[in-house]
Amino acid sequence: MASLKVPASVPPPQEDAEQLNKAFKGWGTNEGLIISILAHRNAAQRNLIRQVYAEAYGQDLLKDLDKELSNDFERVVLVWTLDPAERDAYLANEATKRFTSSNWVLMEIACSRSSHDLFKVRQAYHARYKKSLEEDVAYHTTGDFRKLLVPLVSAFRFEGEEVNTMLAKSEAKILHEKISDKAYSDDEIIRILTTRSKAQLNATLNHYNNAFGNAINKNLKEDADNEFLKLLRATIKCLTYPEKYFEKLLRLAIKKIGTDEWALTRVVATRAEVDMERIKEEYRRRNSVTLDHDIAGETAGDYERMLLALIGNGDA
Repeated sequence: MASLKVPASVPPPQEDAEQLNKAFKGWGTNEGLIISILAHRNAAQRNLIRQVYAEAYGQDLLKDLDKELSNDFERVVLVWTLDPAERDAYLANEATKRFTSSNWVLMEIACSRSSHDLFKVRQAYHARYKKSLEEDVAYHTTGDFRKLLVPLVSAFRFEGEEVNTMLAKSEAKILHEKISDKAYSDDEIIRILTTRSKAQLNATLNHYNNAFGNAINKNLKEDADNEFLKLLRATIKCLTYPEKYFEKLLRLAIKKIGTDEWALTRVVATRAEVDMERIKEEYRRRNSVTLDHDIAGETAGDYERMLLALIGNGDA
């Protein structure tokens, strides 16, 4: 369920490409025109615009956008305009770099995409960086983080709704035993979290809650400062309730002293065509205020207008 407002009658990509080229001409860039086009086109339409633009002007649209725009507005437009698999490959690669490294971004991409989408991310990564995603994740992580993240980004989970109840019961027991022993990075925990379908995992975690009287994440909170445990809890939430995971990410990005624009940009750009309506509902339920209200209060100018258009509340 997406928030992206695609006009009922979308102009042909040739017209969009021509308008974008016009936006770059003359004195100053026409940012409003860029928002009115790109923020209201879906992934397939944006890909077509990029192809037509390259054929018509002999230029890469992304390079022209990079040249014409700046700061947070530039980043959200560029990240959004990329094909979703290409975008995730770019964000994952960035997350393995020394100054922008983030185990959380890697986990988020691995856990919140479908098996097919994650497979396409690995293909895009391979094509763009001439290496495998698994290779870079393994090289740039260590210890328990590597033990969890490499199989997560390598996963190809079954996507069906079928559930094996006996398996759910036995694996809930395994999880409880390992967590009771504080063996948080045990091979069995990693195996269950990185191989089971999301439907099977939900069944296992529901049984865990019913059988042992606590949600699994409550039992994983015993050592509040343990960074691996924080990532493990986030992994479970992202696999089972992505809208809750992304709501919290947005809340923390917006409410912290000095907005975390990178997190805000990433979540809006990656979820606008996926589950933004559910995230917005969760945000309102959790914060008693709308997401667009808080974004408008913490951002400004073209960046604010682009974000609001992407979450389905902009007029541009």
